[in-house]
Amino acid sequence: MGRIWTEENQFQKWLDVEILATEALEQLGTVPKGVAARIRKKARFDVERIREIEREVKHETIAFLSSVAEYVGDEARHLHVGMTSSDVMDTAFALQLKEASAILIEDVKEMIRVLRRQALKYKDTPMIGRTHGVHAEPITFGLKLAVWHEEMRRNLARLQAAADDVAVGMISGAVGTFAQISPKVEAYVCKKTGLKPAPVSNQIIQRDRHAFFFATLAVIASSLEKFAVEVRHLQRTEVQEAEEPFTAGQKGSSAMPHKRNPILSENVAGLSRLMRSYALAAMEDVALWHERDISHSSVERVIAPDATILLDFMLRRMTYVLGNLVVYPDNMLRNMGKSGGAIFSERILLKLVEKGIARDQAYRMVQRHALKVGREGGELKRELLSDPEVRRYLSPADIEDALDVKHHLKNVDAIFKRVFH
Repeated sequence: MGRIWTEENQFQKWLDVEILATEALEQLGTVPKGVAARIRKKARFDVERIREIEREVKHETIAFLSSVAEYVGDEARHLHVGMTSSDVMDTAFALQLKEASAILIEDVKEMIRVLRRQALKYKDTPMIGRTHGVHAEPITFGLKLAVWHEEMRRNLARLQAAADDVAVGMISGAVGTFAQISPKVEAYVCKKTGLKPAPVSNQIIQRDRHAFFFATLAVIASSLEKFAVEVRHLQRTEVQEAEEPFTAGQKGSSAMPHKRNPILSENVAGLSRLMRSYALAAMEDVALWHERDISHSSVERVIAPDATILLDFMLRRMTYVLGNLVVYPDNMLRNMGKSGGAIFSERILLKLVEKGIARDQAYRMVQRHALKVGREGGELKRELLSDPEVRRYLSPADIEDALDVKHHLKNVDAIFKRVFH
């Protein structure tokens, strides 16, 4: 990913666009036959020379063209005919984003593969589901991972759409009117580079496209933070249901030898904050003055390499964490039992309603015992069996059936068929 954003690759993309435009002009008869081939053969640039010239002329595109001209010679006059800087820069930028998108798409696909494998592995591993951080009702660890798998499938679709939306080229000249160059040149360059011609432009590709792209990267990063935060919670000593891989020789603390900290997930959570700031910066770039200003340019020089490199890193890091997660099914069962069976309160409630009791009355009957177990410990089953009012409606077999975890997991297979069809 880093190679995409090197100056060498940027200027090579510029050169590719310039040469393709010259080829198109040659086909249209504006440039003499054979010129484009000779330019392609001789065209080079020197990054240091470009920067040296730029220090004098204070214009990057002119400095680039001047450097190329030193290699091409007199026929360099056939480069950049009828074009403006943004024709080259924006079209080349689209090519860089296209290259970056291809890497990110493969990263997302790999995470989806890992989540599928892990979800199927832990499909029937029961654990407590939590809402507000508090025990709710049983789920399976595989179900949690299936939720993440489906989220990443949505993120893949979003990324593919955003990558397609930003893969747009433009060779329309000053203020986008094609006054000095034929639209056929734009069509030729875009066809050769795999871009779509912008249906209409002023002097730039409109930045709502880029805002959509970087916002999509931020959404994906936010999903990764969501996964990372969950791993961090599950690794807490009081929970210890799953944890990051801890490699041989790794040390968790300079002071405390016992520590195994979720540093990889914490790192991903922190980087997601940066990613969201890049999305905001891209949105600020949408509103430019009239047909063009360059306030967006300085922003994109920072956020484009940073955001794509960071997301590439985050995806690979979190894929490693999830693919090598250490899972403790016994701890999951132990934690699920800490509530003394209170997590089955809804099932008891519904059984009472089925017996003809008003819902509010049934709720209060169950809540009284559930809260007592929560405060004082003990078992909900014992409390229910000792309550004459409850026993008037529910037999020991009814209560035992209501406390069976299998009831809560009976539709997991059906859910998995929907997700992994």
